[in-house]
Amino acid sequence: MHNNVGLRFVPGPLEAMKLIVQIPCFNEERTLAGAIAEIPRAIPGVDSVEVLVIDDGSSDATVEVAWQAGADHVIRHRANKGLAAAFRTGIDGCLRYGADIIVNTDGDNQYAGSGIPALIRPILDGAAELVVGDRQVQQSPHYSPVKRRLHALGTKVIQRLSRTEVTDPVSGFRAFSRDAAMLLNVVSPFSYTIETLIQAGSHQIAVATVPIETNAATRKSRLFKSIPHFVMNSLATMVRIYAMYHPLRLFGYIGIVLGLAGAIPILRFLYFYFSGNGGGHVQSLILGGVLVLMGFVAFLFAILADLVNFNRRLVESTLQKVRRLEIELKSQQANTPETDRDQPEAAAKKSSQGTGSTRRISI
Repeated sequence: MHNNVGLRFVPGPLEAMKLIVQIPCFNEERTLAGAIAEIPRAIPGVDSVEVLVIDDGSSDATVEVAWQAGADHVIRHRANKGLAAAFRTGIDGCLRYGADIIVNTDGDNQYAGSGIPALIRPILDGAAELVVGDRQVQQSPHYSPVKRRLHALGTKVIQRLSRTEVTDPVSGFRAFSRDAAMLLNVVSPFSYTIETLIQAGSHQIAVATVPIETNAATRKSRLFKSIPHFVMNSLATMVRIYAMYHPLRLFGYIGIVLGLAGAIPILRFLYFYFSGNGGGHVQSLILGGVLVLMGFVAFLFAILADLVNFNRRLVESTLQKVRRLEIELKSQQANTPETDRDQPEAAAKKSSQGTGSTRRISI
């Protein structure tokens, strides 16, 4: 297990611990029941385990299968918004339902539910706030040599950007403490895996990695059309999020590179000028001047972006406090008896299934 030092989640000895497993889904009626069935409902150190299904605008019977398989909560998008949006909706829902620990897994049953106890153990022990399941890609026979090399390269890049030691940064099987979930704000339209790690490093959240097992693939990935498509979207996410959280460093590097590049032709011109042959090398002076000017502009961008970054941190801090108050209020409301408006849906569900939770929200 690998971890980096950061803020740590240490539950009190008398606190009741609730785990909610969230499952973002899009047309997963064939595999969702198996994914829910694998989730253990009794875990040492956890008082209750619930399942939240996020239906991302499915056109099949995903919602019905979720209820029949024993889901405790269902949140439904009226239209397909993508994996990142479904993940973000799930995190908000889990916090609203009072989760102390949140586990994210896939609706295609890629990740073995039996690995959940090991996944949340570092959080229960107070050793980490975010735990990523390592699929051990380099030893897995399910990945081609090309994918293994790309995975290894991408892992090194993300480790540098996030300042963590996560060995499988694109794994979606991960656990969050309540405090860590409140700190993370997913803005990427593509995926949440890389972004949450960069944010975790920026917020100095303690991150750990544990090895996990995976089930046989049931379908091709819907997140990307091809490997080049995945690589381009991942690179765009890395640059965007890194620039958001470390603008001074990013634009400062750009300014240094441009400044050094501009200094070379300027020095070349000066050499010929003092040698008496400067008249024919004015182009070097012009090119160097343009590059140095661009480097200066990049430095100005770095300073302005860093000021914006400080302002963003203040806004994030305020949003976190507001979010905590909002979640606590909604959690109290969720624990009150259902209103008359909810009773018809509850009666219909209980008559068709007998037992189970009735919380369902459409957004």
